[in-house]
Amino acid sequence: MARITPSRRELVDGVQQDAGVTTHSALPRRLGLTDSVVIGLASMIGAGVFVAFASAAAAAGDLLPVALAIAALLAYCNATSTARLAARYPVSGGAYVYGRERLGAFWGYLAGWGFTVGKTASCAAMALTIGAYAWPEHARVVAVAAVVAITAIDYTGIQKSALVTRVLVAAVLAVLAAVVVVGLSGDDDAARAVLDPGGPKGVLEAAGLLFFAFAGYARLATLGEEVRDPRRTIPRAIMVSLGLCLTVYALVAAAALRTLGAGGLAASVDPLAALVTAAGAPWLAPVVRVGAALAAAGALLGLLLGVSRMVFAMARDRHVPAALGAVHPRFGVPHRAGLVVGAVVGVLAATTDLRAAIGFSSFTVLTYYLIANIAASTLDEPRSRLARAVPYLGAVGCVVVGFALPLESVLVGLTVLAVGAVWFVVRRRHGPAATRRE
Repeated sequence: MARITPSRRELVDGVQQDAGVTTHSALPRRLGLTDSVVIGLASMIGAGVFVAFASAAAAAGDLLPVALAIAALLAYCNATSTARLAARYPVSGGAYVYGRERLGAFWGYLAGWGFTVGKTASCAAMALTIGAYAWPEHARVVAVAAVVAITAIDYTGIQKSALVTRVLVAAVLAVLAAVVVVGLSGDDDAARAVLDPGGPKGVLEAAGLLFFAFAGYARLATLGEEVRDPRRTIPRAIMVSLGLCLTVYALVAAAALRTLGAGGLAASVDPLAALVTAAGAPWLAPVVRVGAALAAAGALLGLLLGVSRMVFAMARDRHVPAALGAVHPRFGVPHRAGLVVGAVVGVLAATTDLRAAIGFSSFTVLTYYLIANIAASTLDEPRSRLARAVPYLGAVGCVVVGFALPLESVLVGLTVLAVGAVWFVVRRRHGPAATRRE
């Protein structure tokens, strides 16, 4: 049975209550299994295939498939822990809620803080990716326009977001299918330029970068309050979306390594466009670039949904201004949180190049999942020894892969987490009494 924190906080039918008084409205449950799977797919495919593969190949060399397997195993452990926790706590916030309820207020806050900061940087990076593919000469203008458009879609309701995501995912999967067919059947002369394996450290670093590409299933946990029949739907959607994404990644990686080799993949600015060109189908390259822009848009939509729901959940506990916990009376979305997140991402996309933020984002999100795995280890089920070992394996994997990332990413990530921890302590000691009840 879930323990109750000292503040007498209760989670009742998705509504958080404090001392018996409801503090914020619950979000309406409108997402079914199909929409949940599609949102997870959109968040993962856009972040991985078009963004993370080149840098991962540079780190792992020809051992890229090994790094992909490690990232997939770690993602499976984290997904299993997340699914179990989401079934117990089907509300917005993901590991922020799980850490708070199972481990204490500080650990929940640290998970939420790391996720919010890391994924906000990822949002800006994804917006700039859209600009780089769609109109390189005016990438920032396109990036800001994309943020404004997707924020507006989110504002009008989760069902509109899900519908747009379906269209984007269908288009991207069609493009990737063409890439795989061309890559596995076309010329492979460019693959002769091999890249030496990066050794164990390089493989683990690549696994950490590729984990960035798998982390999209977290969107289903942070959107837990908007999913119908969450105790059944969320675990199923997480596993289905993760399995489909791994299949897509494996096929694309096989096609890329056959056509370009690890060296060519690592050297490519737009690896899939380079893939079809090298395979003898240069006419397909513009289509691939359009697909990349659409994929990045789908990932950005999922990221903005996830970050806004995390901010919404943290507003309930006054870690951010309580006004951000408001729910739109007509559209049923956390509209203020969504607008603030969209504004911050738009400013970052207009002023800062965060496309190199993959490593930093991976570190903070690995910390998020570390807390989720530790929280899952406190659950009193399942009974099988293998199932009980999964959260421990996931926690160890998060630590090992996290500290194998580039040193700069680790240091920036630790600094961000330390700033968040200090702010939590300061608020506890000097904030209003209502904010100190944990």
